Amino acid sequence: MSPVLPLSASTRESRRRPATRPAVQLLPFCPESPDPQTEAAAPARGENGWCKGSLDLPPADCPPPQVQTPRVPLVGIARLAANSPVAETKRSSQEKPEYFVLPVKSILNRCESKRVPFDWTINPYRGCEFGCKYCYARYTHEYMEIDGGEFERKIFVKKDASVILARDIAEKYSYESKASGGREAEHIAIGTATDPYQPAEKEYGVTRACLKELAKREGLSISVVTKSNQLVRDIDLYKEIASRSALSLNITVTTLRTRLARLLEPRAPRPDLRLAAVRQLREAGLNVGVSASPLLPGINDGELEAVAEAARDAGAQWFYSGVLFLMPSSAKQFLPFVREKFPKLAKRYEQWYGKNGYAPEDYRKKISERVRAIRAKCGFGSRPWEGMRAASAGPRQMKLGWDAGAISEEMKLGAMAKAS
Repeated sequence: MSPVLPLSASTRESRRRPATRPAVQLLPFCPESPDPQTEAAAPARGENGWCKGSLDLPPADCPPPQVQTPRVPLVGIARLAANSPVAETKRSSQEKPEYFVLPVKSILNRCESKRVPFDWTINPYRGCEFGCKYCYARYTHEYMEIDGGEFERKIFVKKDASVILARDIAEKYSYESKASGGREAEHIAIGTATDPYQPAEKEYGVTRACLKELAKREGLSISVVTKSNQLVRDIDLYKEIASRSALSLNITVTTLRTRLARLLEPRAPRPDLRLAAVRQLREAGLNVGVSASPLLPGINDGELEAVAEAARDAGAQWFYSGVLFLMPSSAKQFLPFVREKFPKLAKRYEQWYGKNGYAPEDYRKKISERVRAIRAKCGFGSRPWEGMRAASAGPRQMKLGWDAGAISEEMKLGAMAKAS
């Protein structure tokens, strides 16, 4: 069973977060059919309380009437989130986020895009306590009628994840992927819109519960991506999975500078701890690589070669990076951060990302060329899953970093199609 246990009666109260509704109704009354009670109670011309003007152009001393509008019922994932009970926690810090137990219909979610190298995603949580300033996945909270700024403060723990995952694999998963022409099993990526090893994992263990279920199967294709050195906690399970299925582990290191990492990724483990985890995983005989995504123009792009060399020295077998992608919900958080902490770069970011989620194409091409040269110089191999989709799509070359835009588009389609 899932580590998310039934709640005691004292914690079963629902925490509703209704969508914001306008305070003033545009057409609060119908002039042709006045309410007789309202007219009878209204002050006559010249009496106290009477004022002239219209709802569109009221005089300064007569604001428009405040009309209570009915709440629109929440549906889908928003309704589930609004009724999610508080999850019990042993953490006592005042800075801890709010935790909720989220019932879901599916754990294994389909990804159809040819721009990303996987067929399915598993995200054990919604929201992420690491609070990375640039995180593109903030928009996933908006589907629950919660502001993207709450992404690191309201964490949803998926209920009965391992039980649902067992059913999903039995009913939906294929060992002959279309992308590979039937030669490979469909690829499952864990941690595309949340970090599976964020602090919540120590308490609720949803990621480990899912790994235990995956370890029972043979012939799967699985990858994990995280910013946490806590990945090493599950070496026993990863070794078991690797003995039966294709497994690749990925640790993200965006900078070697501890102060910059703390600024960009406030509650994620230090870069040196992540690199130490790479070394420990390799010593355990597991396949592991390093992601330097996202690359932030003018902030960490000068470190790309240094990060790659540190990854090589730690034993990483592959290395990849992609330029920052900003969805509107992420830009709302990140651009003010840039203005405050990197004021000299503010104009550049506004020009590049003010109306577009991607950096200019010429900049992205230069970064791709740098990554290609770095991989050749450091002797990095290709990622294990690289080329899977290309097998059925002809000779088109895979990108050197995951396309966050493609991932987000796929997740948006999934969110509209199912409450999970």
